[in-house]
Amino acid sequence: MESALYGPQGFYRRPEGPAGHFRTSVHASPLFAAAVARLLVATAEALDTDEIALVDVGAGRGELLTGVLAAVPDGVTVRPYAVERAARPPGLDPRVEWTDRPPAGVRGLLFANEWLDNVPVDVAETGPDGTVRYVLVGPDGTERPGEPVGGADAAWLARWWPAAGPGSRAEIGRTRDEAWAAAVATLDRGLAVAVDYAHVRGDRPLFGTLTGFREGREVRPVPDGSCDITAHVALDACAAAVAVDGAGGAVDGSAQGGGSAAFVLSQRDALHRLGVSGRRPPLSLASSDPASYVRALAAAGEAAELTARGGLGDFGWLMTPVRTALRDWAP
Repeated sequence: MESALYGPQGFYRRPEGPAGHFRTSVHASPLFAAAVARLLVATAEALDTDEIALVDVGAGRGELLTGVLAAVPDGVTVRPYAVERAARPPGLDPRVEWTDRPPAGVRGLLFANEWLDNVPVDVAETGPDGTVRYVLVGPDGTERPGEPVGGADAAWLARWWPAAGPGSRAEIGRTRDEAWAAAVATLDRGLAVAVDYAHVRGDRPLFGTLTGFREGREVRPVPDGSCDITAHVALDACAAAVAVDGAGGAVDGSAQGGGSAAFVLSQRDALHRLGVSGRRPPLSLASSDPASYVRALAAAGEAAELTARGGLGDFGWLMTPVRTALRDWAP
């Protein structure tokens, strides 16, 4: 998965970028970037500052940062960072600092939209004898059972994704926990948010979620660099991988678990709190101001897509405050 996504010929190195193969919430509507801009402003208010960092982890070609910078109101100065392994795209706003890792010690909002699902994971399968083994895969997608899962991986499975009988599968999310904890640890103060396909311990999929995407269609996850390879994220495990201080704010990453100030909302709930609503405009507007009615109707349709149950609205938002109190957000 690491080689197929990020190697020299990896999927995320391709010139067309991920937008050439699938749509995220960022591509679905500018309402998403506008909502993130409002969250950035709320974070700045919580930090009592008018100068704030925005760290976009898994930035693609900078689409989210471009939208947020256009939507931030006057009076707020943004220091934008794009964290991405691919090369900087031409024409990107010169204010954006392009880097392959989150900058350390910043104060602001770290936002990771559909990043963790592409942090490589190993897959495990329970054999007929009840032994949980790694699944080995060749460049053509051919699979065979490997060695029994042991050590830290076995401990992670026991805690977060116990075997469900012969033939059941699991994606070992320890690498995602560690990646998220490390990203959160780069913030001095502020808010870290991970948005992704998600599941929780009480409702893990029996056969896992590993799949591929190419040119807008779901395909077999062949690790040859021709397609995206993705798996849903155990956001509850990621939340527990972040340690907290006495005031309830996350301070550093610890794969040992422990308490966490982090909490998970659905995208539907999060965007509603940020003013994104799929409500149709009043019909009276159609006669008094037809152009405004058409624009409002289009925006309502886009908002409905972003917040739809069974679709983008079911994404999880893992919210992790770092030495910062955000009013009216914790459930």
